Amino acid sequence: MSGCAMGGASWKEEVLLHDGRKMVVERSQSYGGRHEMGQKPPIKEENITFYLPGSNQPIRWVSEYGEDIGRTNFEPLALHVSEGIPYLVAAPNLCLAYNKWGRPNPPYVIFRHDGKTWQRIPLAEFPTEFKDINLVISTTKHDTLVARQSLIRAETVRKLNSTLTQPEYKTILREAVHSEGLTSCPIPTTAAAKLIAPEINGQLLEYNWWPLAQDWLNKTIRGSK
Repeated sequence: MSGCAMGGASWKEEVLLHDGRKMVVERSQSYGGRHEMGQKPPIKEENITFYLPGSNQPIRWVSEYGEDIGRTNFEPLALHVSEGIPYLVAAPNLCLAYNKWGRPNPPYVIFRHDGKTWQRIPLAEFPTEFKDINLVISTTKHDTLVARQSLIRAETVRKLNSTLTQPEYKTILREAVHSEGLTSCPIPTTAAAKLIAPEINGQLLEYNWWPLAQDWLNKTIRGSK
């Protein structure tokens, strides 16, 4: 890792793909956003750049700063490739982002690159052969360790992530979870203490607001465009 100052950090990371191949990605993050006095600023933006095997065209994924949540929207968890198509799995960054992105359960937001841009897809469209979390998750926690290495090997990625106890960080889940993690985030309420969540057939939808209630979500949580 280089540039481990308060402004940001960058490093190279080896990603173990589901078929045993390894791919090197370049990662960087900047710090900023809302935080308490005396605390280190959170991650403001995340960047991952890589080349598909046999290609000389870079692909970049960015988790941008969210003014509404005061930090970057996502925490990247896994990068996989199938038939030349890259997929990226991310977790919403704490409860404000979890509600913003539709309270997915399992708590993932999944993207597929269509050759031009990244598009969000439902879990049902995510290839079942992808099972592993293969990106360093708690990147700010491990700054000191990874700063000594020019390349974070796949074995080190696995070792660093092994300290995390949440089931969604152990493997890519396919079934809903109810733990003390993101899925336990409270549903936001109005000033009158009414839960801000869509209803389907008269029943409150506590999880997976997207894509079942995409229009409602855009208008209510993100604001109409």
